[in-house]
Amino acid sequence: MSDLPVPGTAVVPLRFQPSFEQIPDDEAETSRELAETLHGILETTFKDGGHAIRSVHAKAHGLLRGRITVLGDLAPELAQGAFAKPVTMPVVLRFSTNPGDILDDKVSTPRGLAIKIVGVEGPRLPGAEGEVTQDFVMINAKAFTSATPKAFLKSLKLLAKTTDKAPGLKKALSALLRGVESTIESMGGESGTLKSLGGHPQTHILGESFYSVVPFLYGPYFAKLAVVPVSPALTALTDQHVDFGDNPDGLRAAVHEYFQAHGGTWEVRVQLATDLEKMPIEDASVVWPEALSPYVTVARIEVDPQPSFSAQNVRDIDEGMAFSPWHGLEAHRPLGGVMRVRKPSYEMSAGFRQTHNGCPLHEPRS
Repeated sequence: MSDLPVPGTAVVPLRFQPSFEQIPDDEAETSRELAETLHGILETTFKDGGHAIRSVHAKAHGLLRGRITVLGDLAPELAQGAFAKPVTMPVVLRFSTNPGDILDDKVSTPRGLAIKIVGVEGPRLPGAEGEVTQDFVMINAKAFTSATPKAFLKSLKLLAKTTDKAPGLKKALSALLRGVESTIESMGGESGTLKSLGGHPQTHILGESFYSVVPFLYGPYFAKLAVVPVSPALTALTDQHVDFGDNPDGLRAAVHEYFQAHGGTWEVRVQLATDLEKMPIEDASVVWPEALSPYVTVARIEVDPQPSFSAQNVRDIDEGMAFSPWHGLEAHRPLGGVMRVRKPSYEMSAGFRQTHNGCPLHEPRS
């Protein structure tokens, strides 16, 4: 096994063993309750709007098409799965925020990025047979707010009770929480809980870095993934405050304005696990130490100037596609309890949208 080419660092990845995953006896029940809770959110928003939307990350702010280029001369440990060989493939990007209802952007919550790579080759995960796509679903945080499936279910049940309730109050609360979070960050801290409740800074979504936060197989190893903006026009937006004015879709407008004049480049980076204790699979709340294993670039995403929320992309991407980490290769199977319990919920949410909207979802082939 060779060391990874990280300057000054010899990183020897840990080979995945099935025993690394610890499945509680009642995990199936937790998964069932999670799906029921998310189904309740879907029913509520469908009743309100007459249109089925996603149970989480319902509001999209940018729907884009680009290309992903896998780098050549990767170390064998990095040349795995979708990144096994140097190639350029189409990619679809969906920028979003995490609530399951469509809120005014002044309710400032964590951001998400889902990407769908088209044209990957290799053995498929169950349910993804015959497809040629690989999805990665990310948020702008390095770890999950909940450590375990049960903790995730508990927090989701609380959030589900607020679906479609008091939008005006949510905006006022968000402004208050942003102030509290700003104070915490000025003292060197950060609160994922406050951000999830509406205290996320009102910054430009295109300046964010996004992380898988939970691990997945990376060939014989396991890893986390990041998508990081690197082109100067994008990095200039990092932490940049955006004044939404009276526009409830201020983030969408900001993304539209950017892509009218600019393209963008992101690096896709992989963090290989090297220490099971410090880089656990079953505790999703742990930030894996980059001192032990840095994120290493394996690919580059490029997007040209384009309409970022065109009618065609709304129809084809927002309405016509589902993004799930279970759409993909066996070489990138999601790991850990938080990922396992969500698999039926991804399938349920996609099926609900398809049935209630009468619009078949599809996986692109080119």
